Amino acid sequence: MTSRKPPSMSMQEWIDWQLREAEKAGEFDNLVGAGKPLKLADKHDPDWWVKDFIRRENIDTDALLPPAVLLRKEKAQIREKVAKMRRESEVRDYLEDLNKRIVLNIRDTTGPVIPVGKVDAEAALAQWRVDHDEWLENRRRAAVRAAEEPAVPAKKSIWQRIFSS
Repeated sequence: MTSRKPPSMSMQEWIDWQLREAEKAGEFDNLVGAGKPLKLADKHDPDWWVKDFIRRENIDTDALLPPAVLLRKEKAQIREKVAKMRRESEVRDYLEDLNKRIVLNIRDTTGPVIPVGKVDAEAALAQWRVDHDEWLENRRRAAVRAAEEPAVPAKKSIWQRIFSS
């Protein structure tokens, strides 16, 4: 603990003296991060704190995009999203909902004007059917292969071998 500031010293002199004494005692040796550059923001960037918060909290930056851009991204990823769905009714509902959101975005004139056209639901459904039939065929082939392979009896544990004799 530090002693009190002598009345004859100014605050600046007192602080400087304490720093010199601590340096002589080696209290600044082997500090964490010693010799590494400081992570400073661009001094002319007024949004440095927002960028730092997004990076530090690992926030998805897609949330910052305008709705039209998000819809375009979603439209580009339709095949991947629809591939996870198992029923045609699910696919139809999803495509209908997406088209409704696109129409609402077209009617809303706020924000940047980014053209987003409606999804051709029938073409997307046809592609889903092809992908789904292929998936089903792969599952059927795997089931046939599994049925054709001879069943390997499960290895008995040492206790089962000892007490079954």
